Amino acid sequence: MLNLLWLVPALPFAGFLILALRGSRMPRVLVSLIGCGSVGLAALLSLGIAVTFLSGSADVFEQKLWTWFDVGGLTLTLGLHLDTLSLLMMMVVTWVAFLIHVYSTGFMAEEEDGFSRFFAYLNLFVGAMLVLVLADSLPMLLLGWEGVGLCSYLLIGFWYRDPVNGLAARKAFVVTRIGDTALMVGLFLLFQQLGTLDIGEVLRVAGERWKSGDPMAVTAAALILGGAVGKSAQLPLQTWLPDAMAGPTPVSALVHAATMVTAGVYLIARMHGIFLLAPVVMTIVAVIGATTMLLAGCSALVQHDLKRVLAYSTISQLGYMFLALGVGAWTAAMFHFMTHAFFKALLFLAAGAVIHALHHEHDMFKMGGLRKRLPVVFWTFLIGAASLAALPLVTSGFYSKELILWSAWASPQGHPVFWAAGVTGAFITALYTGRMVFVTFFGAARTSIGHAPGKSMTVPLCVLAALSTVAGFLETPHTLGHVHMLSDLLGRSLPASSFEEPSAHVEPMLQIVAVAIVLAGVGLAWWLYVKSPRLPERIASGVGAPIRKWWLAGWGFDALYDRVFVRPLIALAKWNCRDFIDSIYEGLAQVFFLAHVLLSHTQTGRLRWYAAGISVGTSILLLIALLLR
Repeated sequence: MLNLLWLVPALPFAGFLILALRGSRMPRVLVSLIGCGSVGLAALLSLGIAVTFLSGSADVFEQKLWTWFDVGGLTLTLGLHLDTLSLLMMMVVTWVAFLIHVYSTGFMAEEEDGFSRFFAYLNLFVGAMLVLVLADSLPMLLLGWEGVGLCSYLLIGFWYRDPVNGLAARKAFVVTRIGDTALMVGLFLLFQQLGTLDIGEVLRVAGERWKSGDPMAVTAAALILGGAVGKSAQLPLQTWLPDAMAGPTPVSALVHAATMVTAGVYLIARMHGIFLLAPVVMTIVAVIGATTMLLAGCSALVQHDLKRVLAYSTISQLGYMFLALGVGAWTAAMFHFMTHAFFKALLFLAAGAVIHALHHEHDMFKMGGLRKRLPVVFWTFLIGAASLAALPLVTSGFYSKELILWSAWASPQGHPVFWAAGVTGAFITALYTGRMVFVTFFGAARTSIGHAPGKSMTVPLCVLAALSTVAGFLETPHTLGHVHMLSDLLGRSLPASSFEEPSAHVEPMLQIVAVAIVLAGVGLAWWLYVKSPRLPERIASGVGAPIRKWWLAGWGFDALYDRVFVRPLIALAKWNCRDFIDSIYEGLAQVFFLAHVLLSHTQTGRLRWYAAGISVGTSILLLIALLLR
């Protein structure tokens, strides 16, 4: 079964090729079957591979496919690397993507143009992400990395006839290219210093050649971090993600839950050996995560667009993952990645079902009263929201977030400030999540329902709701059973998290504080938006107006970048549009044009002149040959 690993990314790529070449001529049923079936088969194959791999004794399986190139001492093969880290990523990507594909058959059913194109792009997206997580070398990882960047551009701008969508797609492409440039420079540095780009060899040689704090290790880690910050929408490159909501809702679910934005988290976890040699960069990772978590959470508090609330929520939850990575809690970061993939995909798809039923209305404050009119969507959305808010004991988000908070306090790289930032972020998360639920599903109905979602949309919601509930029980704290299945699994690929030994009552006290904070956030949301719904409006239009405007604009980062970078570059381009560089090429064009005019006069049609020209030319060539002897 392990020898079939190459088929996992190959199946979505095959679906893409079929749909790209013949999809426009196929009936929609066949397009849906190919689009969903290719990813579904990859998901089933992933499950079989997981069972085979975990039942064996080996910690790593490598499959070399063919040699990519062999130049200048660098031999690079295309190959796949399977360990427990890539196995977790592969399973989450394939299964969540499959559910999103199934959901898309209902959500995009009314799409008159581009139905097959949409599924072709989705298949390509999944294939590229699988290449990224299964790559055995950094160039191949970069190939998948750039592939998901391309697909994000295609899918965010899927409805390209609207200029706003095209602008959002270009913004995502350009902003993430900044981080990608840093990553590529980092790869050049690693090869120049270590002589290899095989991931396993890079980590081994780096550990042998560099000591902790070595300037080269710090530089390499900082450059890799730059790539991760761009892809995972962390400060200061977070501005592209809220605008990515221009794409269809299944695209938002795929980008935010299981693919593109989690690539940065995976990259840091995969290159953990480099980061362990650069403690200062790990601290920066934690600071970036904590700051992003708080700023994005505040912006989510004031959004009216249901999808933009979830977009800022994604940025904030990715901040939690970066915080965990920064304090060396590798398992905690990947645990939250997994639970977040389930409940965020659920929330986006449920939000899409609401928007779809309400004639594509996005404004939460034009919804209301939906808990009885869309019961399946309400209950599944509620489960996802409870997990996002980390309601205690019964949600997966509680267990993964609790592990991050405990790691922020008790790990050697942790600090009470990081824990305080995490707890504050938990309060903000509970507040905006409660606001989202109460405004959307409670109160008076403000918009009529066009039609309720069908089974193709509700069945994936139910499956994701179940996963969002049970996934958390793979890893529970000492006070709640101390289940450590996930840490045992990932311990075969990632360093085990080490914790300082605090007094026996510290962990329970911290958990009680965190639970109280979360419940306080939900209670405050209920009081503000159910009991006193006019109070938030008075605050927003009164003393809170400037802060609300600032948060609504994403803390002014777009305006800052527009003034500092965009406008000056546009002005320079306009001023320099007729620079001397163009004159060089225009002059060359004129020279060739004149040469053409002169040579055209030799084409007279008179054979005797042609014969004379040949004779003269031959004589000249013979004379030159004689002189050069």
